[in-house]
Amino acid sequence: MSDHITIRKAPGKWSVRSGGAILGESSDALELSEGDLPPVIYFPRADIAMAFLDRSDKTTHCPHKGDASYYSIVNRSSVTKDAVWSYEDPLPAMERIKGYLAFVLSDSVKVEQI
Repeated sequence: MSDHITIRKAPGKWSVRSGGAILGESSDALELSEGDLPPVIYFPRADIAMAFLDRSDKTTHCPHKGDASYYSIVNRSSVTKDAVWSYEDPLPAMERIKGYLAFVLSDSVKVEQI
C-alpha cells in the first residue's frame, strides 16, 4: 500500500443521498485517508442502488490507486454529472477498494454517518 494512503473499515453505518433520494446505506463502508486530504468514504457496490447511476465517459488516473471510472447520478429531479467514481481494477496495493464506489460531495450529494 502506498505509504501515504490508509484504508480502514469506516466506523458505524453510512448513507449517501442525492436529490432527496437515498442511494444507499452501509455498515461495510471503507474510509480511505490520503495524505492531508479529507477522508473519503467508499461504499460497497452491493449497498448502492445502481439504477440511479449511469456510467459516464470520464476517467482519471491516480499513480497510487490506478484508473478511476465515473458515473453520473440520475434521479427524477436532476442529473449530477460525474458524481461517483470507482477503481474497478485498482493497483495491487489498493485491491481493498475494488468493487466500491465513492461520491463527489456537493450541495446535491451528501454522505453521512447515521
